[in-house]
Amino acid sequence: MSFPAAVVSVLKKYAKFSGRARRSELWWYLLAYAALQAVVNVAFVASATVEYVDTMSTLSPDDTDGAVSALTTYTSAFVPVWVLTLALLLPTLAVYVRRLHDVDKSGGWIFFALVPVVGPIMLIVWFATAGTVGANRFGPDPKAVSAAAKVPAAV
Repeated sequence: MSFPAAVVSVLKKYAKFSGRARRSELWWYLLAYAALQAVVNVAFVASATVEYVDTMSTLSPDDTDGAVSALTTYTSAFVPVWVLTLALLLPTLAVYVRRLHDVDKSGGWIFFALVPVVGPIMLIVWFATAGTVGANRFGPDPKAVSAAAKVPAAV
């Protein structure tokens, strides 16, 4: 699956937690997500950090109103980051669950991420593992489905 096709696929299945997702669908989407987060962070947070440091360095120690104002302005720079994170939370969780389905694991295993150190490592291993060949309890093999779509019908 190509980079644009993977991103479009995840966004089209915005809150679809059923079915299966190929490794390429997950990893290309995560690359796009990380790049978008980086751009938003640099655009908003980095510039606000520079402004905050400049403002704080010019304030007198007694100027608490100025410090509060500067901190409020700095904190507001995180709003676009939070909005992006919340907007992409459902499709991200959905593709995680579909990817777990591809390796024949229940979507409930996503909560394993809450176990410090071991949980995220196991999820990464499962996300990187090849899916089960053929249909499993969560649906048909997404590799077989996409391969069948590429083969022209016999005349």
